[in-house]
Amino acid sequence: MNDAALEDYRKRLEARREELKLLSSGAKEARKPVELDQQSVGRLSRQDALQQQAMANAQEARRAGELKKIDAALARIEEGDFGWCAECGEAIDPKRLDIDLTAMLCAPCAGGLRR
Repeated sequence: MNDAALEDYRKRLEARREELKLLSSGAKEARKPVELDQQSVGRLSRQDALQQQAMANAQEARRAGELKKIDAALARIEEGDFGWCAECGEAIDPKRLDIDLTAMLCAPCAGGLRR
């Protein structure tokens, strides 16, 4: 993989990382604990708030997982391992990387076709 392609992947990964961080900071309010005061909030409204909080927490966990994958991909770029399958050592098809910038395996290894 040439330097221009690696730099393009790096920029795309960094942009996605910044986007995830912005989404995370914007959703802090939704993840706050729900007040227990049933005088100001009815039981059903509180249940709805708890459900929204649980969904916001799950979404934050998915963002955190994606951020870890992005950081790992950026580390692979620095180490010179980006674009190479961690299983078989073959090059990962650029079309696969365009779909998932954090892919560590080529399509055959990811699909269990190569053993």
